[in-house]
Amino acid sequence: MNILGISCYFHDAAAALLKDGILIAAAEEERFSRIKHDYEFPENAIEFCLSAGGIEAGDVDYVMFFEKPFIKFERLLLCSMQTFPRSMKLFREAMVTWLGDKLWVKHLLLKKLGVPASKVLFSEHHLSHASSSFYCSPFEEAAILTVDGVGEWTTAGLGVGRGTDIKLIKEIRFPHSLGLLYSAFTAFLGFEVNEGEYKVMGMAPFGKPNYVDKIYELVHVDDDGGFELDMDYFSFHYSSEKTYNKKFEKLFGDPRDQKAHFFTPSTGYPSYFGEKPADFEELGKQNQFYADIAASIQVVTEQIMLKMANYAYRETGINKLCMAGGVALNSVANRKILSETPFEEIYIQPAAGDGGGAIGAALYGYHALLGQPRKFVMEHAYWGEEHSVSDTEEFLTENNIPYEKIEDDQKLIARVTDALTEGKVIGWHQGRFEWGPRALGNRSILADPRRADMKDIVNVKIKFREPFRPFAPSVLVEKAGDYFALDHPEKHYPARFMLYVTDVIENKRDVLPAITHVDGTGRLQTVKKELNPKYYSLIETFGQATGVPVVLNTSFNLKGEPIVNTPAEAFNSFSKSGMDMLVLGNYVVDKDKLP
Repeated sequence: MNILGISCYFHDAAAALLKDGILIAAAEEERFSRIKHDYEFPENAIEFCLSAGGIEAGDVDYVMFFEKPFIKFERLLLCSMQTFPRSMKLFREAMVTWLGDKLWVKHLLLKKLGVPASKVLFSEHHLSHASSSFYCSPFEEAAILTVDGVGEWTTAGLGVGRGTDIKLIKEIRFPHSLGLLYSAFTAFLGFEVNEGEYKVMGMAPFGKPNYVDKIYELVHVDDDGGFELDMDYFSFHYSSEKTYNKKFEKLFGDPRDQKAHFFTPSTGYPSYFGEKPADFEELGKQNQFYADIAASIQVVTEQIMLKMANYAYRETGINKLCMAGGVALNSVANRKILSETPFEEIYIQPAAGDGGGAIGAALYGYHALLGQPRKFVMEHAYWGEEHSVSDTEEFLTENNIPYEKIEDDQKLIARVTDALTEGKVIGWHQGRFEWGPRALGNRSILADPRRADMKDIVNVKIKFREPFRPFAPSVLVEKAGDYFALDHPEKHYPARFMLYVTDVIENKRDVLPAITHVDGTGRLQTVKKELNPKYYSLIETFGQATGVPVVLNTSFNLKGEPIVNTPAEAFNSFSKSGMDMLVLGNYVVDKDKLP
């Protein structure tokens, strides 16, 4: 039985294919369209999934869509009427988009895929989130938390999964939303909503949570984690342009200029920002205020999530937790839930946001609607497109790119290890690309984490991004406990997917300065040999050469672009940046040998 799951029309459109309950392929549309967070109908992702499964559209037994468009449309209509005339512009824009494509998803699926109407089924947004975590987990039963901006009406849900059954038993409804609260502060801090939330999380350690009390003037929280926003401070329910209003600004002051460079006295002023301004100290003090705001909203988010999680445990009595929704990508909060609640194990699949709804919808259809038994656990994130040896060699040859082919993996890895220890920055392109927003060793930029200057080198050469944003460590799972405060790291699925931020052990911080954040933490990825043997071998060999089985890992993309997919995209990013070496499978391209 072939089930195609689809999510689209908000952000991070994606497709996923199940064959007899086993995931075959999953990918977000942005990796093919090259439009970051592409939300349009995922034609390219669907085509890839069908090709990976060796089938055509006519072979699909069911198509599952991740939410119910008419219920979402109902929310838009009711909220527009309740906030009229302020909502006039939002209503007009919504009618144009919704009456065009968004409302008629079923008709579009019938047209695009040619399946009969009886084979097109719909899940609910938060059921898709819940399914994307629980049905991918190894747990027979678990409590479930889903937290995001908004689905149809639900913004947070508490549920229970047992076997093939999922039930959501409590919910919080729009406009009260933890995700939208965090996004309002994302916009206030000068970052793009649905893109810059992780920047707020990265900015937070450079500040102090001096404004927690002020934020609690906006949100009223119960002991069980239930909450209400004071909507007098927000505009996201009636405006398509701003998430907060003048009353919000009166409480917190002027928003940060989106075009201004962000730096504080502790971040320094990176060279790629240009000439250091004469009023550096004054600007640094101003930015310190925004860092303190970031720290404050991060703390409030963690406190609310902890209350939700503790309540979920009290309600269910189950010591395993599955999480999904965009807020489940907050890796600082995730680690605190593990350490400060009774839950002993947590599962979060790597595409916890809306893209993951494609997998969730497909699994919900297979298990909950069709009653089929579970037989799949998402052990890794490598579900994207792979490029053959012949395709890679053909690209290099046709474009007259000088290369060396090293067929023996150990010789290749020794070569890359030598380059890393020499301080070179490596573009590493292997196998199938990752599912979700994190590069996990198949589309990664790698460097030596022992060098204190490497963070700046990678930013100056490649990323050109804010100096407060950290780089991640990839570490052998067996050695993770030697460097990071995580007991039994082999048990923790979120650590495989770079979804925990945890303390770097104090006497290892000077050993790993390039991946240790200002607060002494790191967003680690644990690497298992059986799941990615080539990447494991590289880290192992680097460890044998240096005594440190850890590499610095950041996503293989330039600022503002999706992570690369093809060899051509990898070479394009390599050639436009200061990367020193590109490794495409077993093909090596040295920058200093390019014409």
